[in-house]
Parts: sequence; C-alpha cells; structure tokens
Amino acid sequence: MKNNLETSDIGRQNVLNNSIAVDEIQKVMNVPALFFDGQYCFTKSMVADFYEVDERTIERYLRKFEKELNDNGYFLCKGKQLENFKQYFAGDINVAHKTRYLGLFNFRAFLNIGMLLSESEKAKQVRSLILDVVIASINKKTGGGTKYINRRDANYLPSAISESHYRNALTSSINNFVEGDTFKFQIITDCIYKAIFKENMKEYKEILQLKPNENATNTMYSEILLLIASFESGVSYEIENEYNRNGGNLLSIDEVRAIIDKFAAHPFLLPHLKDARTKMASRDFGFRDALHLNIAEYIRVLGTEEYERFLGELSVDFDTILEENKEVLKRLKQAEYD
Repeated sequence: MKNNLETSDIGRQNVLNNSIAVDEIQKVMNVPALFFDGQYCFTKSMVADFYEVDERTIERYLRKFEKELNDNGYFLCKGKQLENFKQYFAGDINVAHKTRYLGLFNFRAFLNIGMLLSESEKAKQVRSLILDVVIASINKKTGGGTKYINRRDANYLPSAISESHYRNALTSSINNFVEGDTFKFQIITDCIYKAIFKENMKEYKEILQLKPNENATNTMYSEILLLIASFESGVSYEIENEYNRNGGNLLSIDEVRAIIDKFAAHPFLLPHLKDARTKMASRDFGFRDALHLNIAEYIRVLGTEEYERFLGELSVDFDTILEENKEVLKRLKQAEYD
C-alpha cells in the first residue's frame, strides 16, 4: 500500500476509522487486555511490554502525539473511575495506592501507538499485519477487489443513470454543433475530466489500473457522476447557444475548450469542484490505495460514516439491486430520455 503508517497521519486515521477492519484486527491479534467500562484497555506497562520497549519510550510518544492518541482512545482514568478500575483488577496489575490517575489505552489507541513506534520490531510486525487485515477485510466486503466499491453506495445507481442521460445530450450537441471527426468526442471528454479532477481519461485509467476497454465512469462515485452530469449539461447548453450566436457556424475544438474553461472558473461551481476532488482523492487513497497526484492536496481522512456507507450496514449489493429492480430501472432510464 502507498500508506506508510509511520509517516502518514491520514493513513493511520483511515485505518482507525475503519471499525470493520479494527474489529477484525482485534480478533486476529487476540492480545490479552483488561475489559473495563465496555472496552478493552491496556496500561502503559502492558503496551510497553507488548511492543518490547520501555515505558519512557511510550511516555515520549504520548507527549509527541498527544492529540492524535487522545482522539483515538488514550485517556486518563481518575476519581471514582480509577477506584473502580483498581477494584476490578487489583490482582492483575500493580497500581500504587496513592496514584491519582492512570493512563489507559483502548484498542484503537493501542494500535495507534503501534503504528508510530519506529524503534520497535514488534510494532513493525503489527503495522504489516494491520495493512494485510485492512486489505483482506475490504476485499471480503467488496467481493475480491475495490475497483467497483463505488457501486456499494445506495446513491450510485440514480447518479449513473442521470450522468448517462446528460452524456447523451452532450454527445448530441458535439455531433450537431462542433466541427471535426469522431476524435472530437474524446478530446472534449478529456477537457471536461481535466477541468473537474485534473486528469484525462487515460491518466485516470492508469491510476485505477483499468484496462483500455473498461468504462471509467463505471468506477466513479455518485457525487463525481453528478458533477460530471452537471458539467456535461452546462457545456451542452453553452455549445448550442454559441452555435446559434455565431450564425449557425460549427464551433472549433478550441472554442469548446474556452467554454469548458469559463464554465470551470464560474464561482458557482468552485465549491462543487472542491467537494468532488476531495471525495475522489480521499476515497481512492483510502479504499483503492490509488493516488491522484494532481489532486493530492485534496486528500482528507475518511470518517467512520464513509466506511459504513461503502463497507458497513449502509452499503448495498449492487448486483442484487440491479437484478431485483431490472424492470423498474428500464422504465426509469427510458423516462430520462422522454
């Protein structure tokens, strides 16, 4: 994977936000822990022993990565909570009677510090295991690969139908109002792709390792498809308007490029472009281990809701839905053209 867990805070957080993978890692590792307040916990001593480092090393990482570790489940047990902890585990751990607080790691924080410990060979082994389990858990959920993970989103199908409709409208405008041979369709499509996510069709396929005959739009997320549909609709409209304004003369490819550039720079569209680039860059990096270099600045951490949407209870079985609603979808698609 392109995610180096030691150096990539986004890579670490993507793993820790994937509750499906974290649960599977916990089962595979089966590390002895203390079950307290509804979660498995580890003292600093237990963490140090497991990763084969001294407690001072753990404390150093706690200071250096305080916010990250706190956000992922490291907490101070004190007051009544500490009294309860001492009572439950008096025979398992040694806590001084005068201790006012005790630092505890839940399992996510336990994994988190393992991703950070550069001097621990045990932590290195854990990082390798984490990446293996993450890949295996995603592949299991998606049926063996992430190429079409976009189809597990319940919003994908209506977005795909909508994009197909507006694509046909754009194709008609290009055919009727733009000069050139059949290559003009690919050139204009590439211009639109470049405007939206700064890659042409060939570059996109190379990043996702698609075959030349595979349809790129079949791998795109619902929000990307809707933005492409909006773009295609607007460009189609402007092409026809420009054709009528110039007395019915066919537009050149350069004139269409100018329309696309102007459209992409419109203030109304800029927030939507940013949102689409962020979703494409972040999801492909997190789910597909695919890096879109031209929009790498837009990569963000995937939240737990993203994993639920594509891998958890909110995800859908696209093939089953397609089969169960075949006739309805035929009528819906036909209605888009009427």
